[in-house]
Amino acid sequence: MNNSTMTLEQKIGQFFFPAVFINDTEENIQATEALIRNHNIGGLTFFHSRASAATNYESKQKVVFNDDSYKKLKELIVRYQKCAPTPLLMSIDAEWGLAMRIEKTPQYPYAITLGALPESEIDLVYEVGKQIGYDLKAAGIQYNLAPLADINNNPDNPVIGYRSFGENKEKVALFANAYLKGMSDAGILGCLKHFPGHGNTNVDSHLGLPILNENLEQLMHNELYPFIKGIENKVDSIMIGHLAVPALNDGKNTSATLSKNIIENLLRNQLNFEGLIISDALNMKSVSDLYQTKGQLEWEAFNAGNDILCFAENVAEGIQAIYQNASTERIEASYSRILKYKEKVGLLDDKFIFPNPTSVDFDFSISEKLNRKIAENCLTKVKSDSSTNFIQQAVQKKNLAQLSIYGDGFANKVRHLLNAPVFSISKENPIHFKPEIANYETLLISLFVPKAKPLNQFEIEAEVIIYLNELLETKKCVLYVFGNPYALQVIPNLALAKEIVVVYQDFEVFQEVAAQQFIQNSECKGQLPVTIKNI
Repeated sequence: MNNSTMTLEQKIGQFFFPAVFINDTEENIQATEALIRNHNIGGLTFFHSRASAATNYESKQKVVFNDDSYKKLKELIVRYQKCAPTPLLMSIDAEWGLAMRIEKTPQYPYAITLGALPESEIDLVYEVGKQIGYDLKAAGIQYNLAPLADINNNPDNPVIGYRSFGENKEKVALFANAYLKGMSDAGILGCLKHFPGHGNTNVDSHLGLPILNENLEQLMHNELYPFIKGIENKVDSIMIGHLAVPALNDGKNTSATLSKNIIENLLRNQLNFEGLIISDALNMKSVSDLYQTKGQLEWEAFNAGNDILCFAENVAEGIQAIYQNASTERIEASYSRILKYKEKVGLLDDKFIFPNPTSVDFDFSISEKLNRKIAENCLTKVKSDSSTNFIQQAVQKKNLAQLSIYGDGFANKVRHLLNAPVFSISKENPIHFKPEIANYETLLISLFVPKAKPLNQFEIEAEVIIYLNELLETKKCVLYVFGNPYALQVIPNLALAKEIVVVYQDFEVFQEVAAQQFIQNSECKGQLPVTIKNI
C-alpha cells in the first residue's frame, strides 16, 4: 500500500501486532488473514501454539509438540505476507533462539549461562546474537523481542531469573549490547526489555502487577543502567514491562505500559530514546482485565507512548479508539518510526524475498560448536575442596558411588573411568537404594534441575531435597548442577558439599565438557552471575 494514499485508520493499523500461533486451526489462520487484509496491521508476533502462549496461564492446556512447526511457520509467513496490503514486520520471542518457540530448531544457552562467561569471552555473546539473527532471517522473521536488560537482583523472581545475564549492571549492559550487535549484523531488529527493569520483582506479570518501590535516583543507578547503555548504542526498540513504579507515576500503581510519565517523560524525553517502543503482551493479566470496553486498553497503551501494541486482542475496536482520541501528529510520529524500521530490514524493498518453506536452513553443527565453546568457558566451580585427591582415593578404595538425579548422561560419560556404581533418581524411579548407597563414603552427584523457573522449588521433589540434605550431612559429596544456579538455594546443608560445579545447561555438549573437566580436574573459567546465599 502506498504511503501517500494510506488513510489515518490504515496508518493506525500499523501499530497492531496481534499474536499468531504456528500450530493453529485453518479457521484461525483465515481469521488472521482477514485481520491483515481488513485492518492493514503492521506485524505479527509468533507463538508455538495457544497452549504455549501467555493465554494459557489459566486453562493450563498441554502443549502438543509438532515436528513440522518450523516448516509450518515459514508457510504461514508466506501466506500472511501475501495477503498484507503493507509488508508485515514479523516478530517472535527468541531469547535463546527459535527453540524457545519451535521444536527441532537450534537452541543456544540461556542468558544466565552467557552471564557466567568472563568478560574476555564477550565475542561468544555476540556470536549467539548473530547466529540467532541468521536463524530468524531464514525463517522470514525480522524482529527478535530480545534480549533482557533486566538486572537479576531478586532470587525469588518468578519470571526473569535464568532469562537475565545476571545481577551486575555493567555486565548485563555489556552482554546485552553484544547480543544486540550480533543480531543487528545479521540484519535483525533487537529489543531491550522490560523497561524500566523487571529484575527486582517477585510477582509474575503474566498473572499480577509487580511493584517496584525504588525512586528515580535508585533506578538511574541500577535498573535503568543497561537501558541507558542500550540507548547510547542506538538499540532499535525497547519493550515496556507490566510493572508499576509509584515513584515515577505520582504515587499510583499504574503499569508502566500505561504510564505517560514513564514512557513519554522518562524514556522519550529524559533518556532521549528515539527508537520503537513496544508494549509487553497486552493479554497479560496485569493489564488485560483493567478495562471493560474493548479497545480502551489499546488506546491507553498508545496514549502512554507505545508505538507497537503487542498481543493486542481487540484490533478493530483499538483502531477506532485511537482514531477517535489521538492527534494526527502523534499517529504520524509512531507510523513514521514503524516505517523507518521496516525500511531498515528491507521489508519495503522491491527485492524482498519470502522464506522458502521447503528449504533446510539449519546446520546444527554451527550451534553445537558455539555451544561447546560457551560450555568450555562458563563452567563455574563455586566451592572447592583443598584436598583435590579425595576422589582418586575413594576410587582406589572402591568407596565411591555416583548418584544421578533426573538425568544419567553425565554419570554415563565418567562411569568408565571411575569403576563406581551409578544410582539413579527419576520422576518415575523413586529412591529405593538407601541401604546400598549407605556403604559408600564419597558421592559424585549430578543434579539435572527439572525446570528453569523457581516455582515449586524448580520441581525438584521434596523427598529428593530431604535425601540430598541427608547425604550432604553424612558423605563427602561432589555436586555437578545442570540448570539454573538458583536451584542451589533450595538444597539445605549445601555448604557441607566438598565441591560444587555449576554447568547451567543440560545440552549434550555441556555434559561432555563437564565430564571432561571432572576427569581432568581442569580449571573452571566461569563466574557465577548471581549470588547464591547458602554456599
